[in-house]
Amino acid sequence: MPRSVNAVASRARRKKMMKFAKGFFGRRKNVWTIAKNAVEKAWGYAYRDRKQKKRDFRALWIARINAGARQFDLSYSRFMGLFHKSGMELNRKVLADLAMNHPDAFKAVVEKVKAVQA
Repeated sequence: MPRSVNAVASRARRKKMMKFAKGFFGRRKNVWTIAKNAVEKAWGYAYRDRKQKKRDFRALWIARINAGARQFDLSYSRFMGLFHKSGMELNRKVLADLAMNHPDAFKAVVEKVKAVQA
């Protein structure tokens, strides 16, 4: 009895993987083994970088808040310590946006924070 290999399912599986490799450069887009490896590697990077993106944005927000706070003679750590003591509930994303795009509003936040210090 001849060996059954189910070529239909195999071809469908390969076709699906090759669809993911569409747009890749060189043999990564049309040679099965290279394309499969490239797609799996890309999925690994995508998974890792979904986590990394959160860290990168937090670091960016902290840098922006620090730059804004230093204009008023406060370090980031001192500012955040006093900010939490003041009871205001803004996250770093909003604070960074205020520091960058709305300096008057950020100044008001800093004044309120400095009032807690005194």
